[in-house]
Amino acid sequence: MPAYPRNYEIWYTYAAGFNRGLNKAINDILRTNGSISLSQLDTIYNEHLAPSRLGDRVDEVGGKISSEIRSIVREVEGYISATSQYGDTLMGASHNLSKTEDRNVIREIVSQLINSTKEAEEQNRTLSEQLAASQAQVQQLRESLDTIRYESLTDDLTTLANRKHFDRSLEQAMEEAIENDEPLSLLMTDIDHFKKFNDTYGHQTGDQVLRLVAVAVKQNVKGRDVPCRYGGEEFAVVLPNTNLRQAVAVAESIRKAVMAKELIKRSTGENLGRITISIGCSTLSKGDTMQDLIERADQSLYTAKRGGRNLVKCETDPDVNLLLDETGVA
Repeated sequence: MPAYPRNYEIWYTYAAGFNRGLNKAINDILRTNGSISLSQLDTIYNEHLAPSRLGDRVDEVGGKISSEIRSIVREVEGYISATSQYGDTLMGASHNLSKTEDRNVIREIVSQLINSTKEAEEQNRTLSEQLAASQAQVQQLRESLDTIRYESLTDDLTTLANRKHFDRSLEQAMEEAIENDEPLSLLMTDIDHFKKFNDTYGHQTGDQVLRLVAVAVKQNVKGRDVPCRYGGEEFAVVLPNTNLRQAVAVAESIRKAVMAKELIKRSTGENLGRITISIGCSTLSKGDTMQDLIERADQSLYTAKRGGRNLVKCETDPDVNLLLDETGVA
């Protein structure tokens, strides 16, 4: 394959193994054809990696939903028209019956009514089947939109919420905490010496480390908590209805869970030792903005780093308060 940046991205992602859809698409083609063409790679890139793919998929699903709705409207309009005709037939039959006592004429009118009723029943049955099929199709399209929404708010590598989801979640959590007079805390987490680890063992192993930390974070939060990949090797956890003391306890659980895991390089069996993380905690105060809350958690994280790493620090710790005073953060 030509050494284009796009091809590097595709094959790096394939080797890392975190984009299951991309890997399945490539494996299916290789299994069938034994090789893969540039045009097939372009298709795979557009479906699984291109920045615009989610928008394109939303447009595609939206178009299908609009088409299905138009179809339903046409079906209902046709049924309304048929029902109106049946009503006219009933009125005509009633009028004609009131004017005659001839048995043959009455028999003919009744026969026409029976035929019209059967046609109405058939139209009603057809409409019911069409509406049921349309309902199933719309439900499927709604599920597709839910999947797209999930993907748009999820980090591919770690399957945690992404930065966009973090911003939304923190904003909503702050509004609810203020409205319900509940505590709210925030954790900011950073992997210690991650760059050195990445440079030493390679990005693929570095990605495995990121997944490992993500699993440790997931396993130590619960309920309404929102674990996120904030960016790079930095993670965040939004903790609704959680005071600072409880947040520190959660942070310690995450820190210990990460430190307890021993890293083994799958390809060689080499023991890579253990990794550690540093965590900073802050809690919502009256008048806080999102940036205030994040800034205090960041300063606490920085203090943990400066204090030797593999530590949990919170905004009320004396050394954090000293740093906050030095930087002028309220």
